[in-house]
Amino acid sequence: MKKLLIVDDHEDIRRMIAVTISNDFQIFEASDAVHAEEIIRREVPSLVVLDVMMPGGMDGFELCNIIKQDELLKHIWVILVTARSQESDLERGREVGADSYYVKPFSPLALIKEIEERA
Repeated sequence: MKKLLIVDDHEDIRRMIAVTISNDFQIFEASDAVHAEEIIRREVPSLVVLDVMMPGGMDGFELCNIIKQDELLKHIWVILVTARSQESDLERGREVGADSYYVKPFSPLALIKEIEERA
């Protein structure tokens, strides 16, 4: 079974993604990047949906960079989801190795389609 990690400090966003995804996935959730990194290292999901702005000591850009710099994790498909739509934010997403970037509000159907295609 494919593993999916949803990382967002808003529970309603995590729930919306989790309930609309197919039953082919084992779903993990985290409300911050520090907890998400622990899950990633333990479970090694095939895909991570990662919010950029979260409370705590690490944001989504930092976690994406950690994933993409680690030889054991860099194969994980990372989708950044954020309200930040400035060109500099999009560039930062590319710099840290994000595979996709969705700006809130986004189409849940487009996100779900990409998750099911990439995982």
